[in-house]
Amino acid sequence: MRRTSAAIIAGVTLIGLADASAGTALDERAVTRQAPLPAAMGRVAANQTPPSGEVDVPTPLLPIAGVGPGAPGGKPPAAAVAGPGGTLAFDAKQRSLVDRVNAYLTSVQTLVGDFVQVGPDGSRSEGKFYLQKPGRIRFEYDPPNPVELIADGSSMAVRDRKLATQDLYPLSQTPLRFLLADRIDLLKDTNLVGVYADDLFVTLVIEERQVFGGTHRLLLMFGAQDYQLRQWTITDPQGYDTTVAVYNLDATQKLDPGLFKIDYERVLQ
Repeated sequence: MRRTSAAIIAGVTLIGLADASAGTALDERAVTRQAPLPAAMGRVAANQTPPSGEVDVPTPLLPIAGVGPGAPGGKPPAAAVAGPGGTLAFDAKQRSLVDRVNAYLTSVQTLVGDFVQVGPDGSRSEGKFYLQKPGRIRFEYDPPNPVELIADGSSMAVRDRKLATQDLYPLSQTPLRFLLADRIDLLKDTNLVGVYADDLFVTLVIEERQVFGGTHRLLLMFGAQDYQLRQWTITDPQGYDTTVAVYNLDATQKLDPGLFKIDYERVLQ
């Protein structure tokens, strides 16, 4: 299996595949493990252009026990206690929060915005993303990062424009798949292990268990007033985090279907 460039590694980390299992395109020997993100960072509000200079990525105002930057291998929040048969016993308020998040995610059919990604080593990349349901999304990184990520409804392609390479992953194996579904019920369709809220954010924590890749944890943050998606953090099985914040969101644009086209003939054997 060929070695994968650092740019491709950055891309698959965004979609939670940096610890890809056997049979996927990523060569694990190319991954260098480094220190987790610092726990304290600033914030970017939705629909707001960040100030000039360095862009800060939001994190929860109140900590979630064992979840988020610098908290590998933690436990779900105390409020999410497993009941009989392993079912999480969420109270009425938590279920109401999840219902409102479900309604927001279902209502969004197209979305365009900017993103900032912070990797496990603190490295920072920025770019533009385009989303169209069902199953289509595109992330374009700003230079000098040559990465593009494109999902066409069934596959996720990670392209390196500089090296002219492309790696494919099943969309069903990425943590972003349910964000691209026409309708979503997070209580039924995901392994939801935590629901938390404060005056600014509603935070949901999802665990993804894979036979070969171990357990990934996905922390989703939404605005407490408008329930717009603000950020997600993917924690890999080793406890390292990749955080993506989104802003300048526009749900009114009509998107060119060509944005989400994958050229399968480019895949290297």
